[in-house]
Amino acid sequence: MTAVRLDRSSWPAARDRSARIVHVGLGNFSRAHQAWYTARADETGEWGIAAFTGRHGDLAGRLARQGGLYTLIERGPVTDRLTVIDALCFARPGADLAGLVQAIAAPQTALVTLTVTEAGYRPVATSRSGDAEPLPSVPTRLARGLDARRRAAAGPLAVISCDNLHNNGSVLRARTLEAAEAIDPALIGWIESQVAFVTTSVDRITPRASDSDRAVVQRELHRIDEAVVVSEPFSDWVLCGEFPAGRPKWEDAGARFVSQIEPWELRKLWLLNGGHSLLAYVGLLRGHQTVAAAVADRDISLALDEFWDLVVRHLPATDLDLDLPAYRRQLRERFVNARIGYPLEQIAGDGLDKLRNRIVPVIEAALAAGESAEPAVRVIRAWAQWLIGDASRLRTDQNAELLRSALDSRGADAQARGLLELLAPGLFTMTTTISEVGQ
Repeated sequence: MTAVRLDRSSWPAARDRSARIVHVGLGNFSRAHQAWYTARADETGEWGIAAFTGRHGDLAGRLARQGGLYTLIERGPVTDRLTVIDALCFARPGADLAGLVQAIAAPQTALVTLTVTEAGYRPVATSRSGDAEPLPSVPTRLARGLDARRRAAAGPLAVISCDNLHNNGSVLRARTLEAAEAIDPALIGWIESQVAFVTTSVDRITPRASDSDRAVVQRELHRIDEAVVVSEPFSDWVLCGEFPAGRPKWEDAGARFVSQIEPWELRKLWLLNGGHSLLAYVGLLRGHQTVAAAVADRDISLALDEFWDLVVRHLPATDLDLDLPAYRRQLRERFVNARIGYPLEQIAGDGLDKLRNRIVPVIEAALAAGESAEPAVRVIRAWAQWLIGDASRLRTDQNAELLRSALDSRGADAQARGLLELLAPGLFTMTTTISEVGQ
């Protein structure tokens, strides 16, 4: 066998693309989802992505050494499919605020996309990018860029939230307008007339890559990839809104453009993301490490079905055919894909923001209908038990200070009450089963 020399110089030259999309929050999911859709839909090279990282600034350096290229491993139940993604024009650390402002203000920029997780929509300066000092909040950074665009008379654009947040486009719009008022009240009117905020529903399971995944790229493509991304084969992207400066033909890559997104959004947010949270906290408490292992546990599987039954009863009525039975079957097929190895610890992180969006609304809907919310309360209970059991789990949580204040209370019951009040004021007393959360 002929030896193959593995080095970083073996990457091919990246395709020349025009940077017309600015992305904030470059990470595994954005590279497996939005960048993947863009690479597939943009055959002419018109829609390159100028990307800025989120929490991990070192990713920008790793991608720079590869000319912005990276390998996506689509991991099915039996085989892998490897694709080199060439949608990125460049990647820079999230701390490069001047570069982000300049990119948003550039006349050729038509779209700003974001994957900053639920915590990124808070209007306070808590986000970090591997640096000692906190960065301004994501809405503030966006407002600064839009202010520079206004001053440069660079024209309208669309801002597209790609996070698991109910009505994400409207939430981002409200937060951005709040930040704009602090910068210059005149900026508010310009944003309202020139900037479209697009609401989306996004879906693709994307675990962290491992050394074995990097070894797959070395073996199959004969190159070292420091920025490998792993995802399931399934993907979904539903968008609702206007695009005043144009967009890629993402529909050619399978995206859907709709006039009513809430049914699609809540179907995914409550069933998939809510189901993931149940599997994560209940599964970790029972000693499981991955989604596939948790869903194979008979008791957890039954709890998942009970939770999904509750969700289906309280999803808002719609004339759209969401085919919920088929969607549930499809979710189970995705969850049992053991080759993905999706770690429950990864899902469990930043639970406060996640549960506020994917579990608390289900509880509220059930209680408003006079029904027991126990299948959803079970998720909250498991989250509280998981945190109370080991406070070291807060090391990387973006709400660590708030959660520690609740956990400083004496006794599990008091700690549980504090945690639930952080989730939603009055949540502790809104249910009859919630008092058991600390037990």
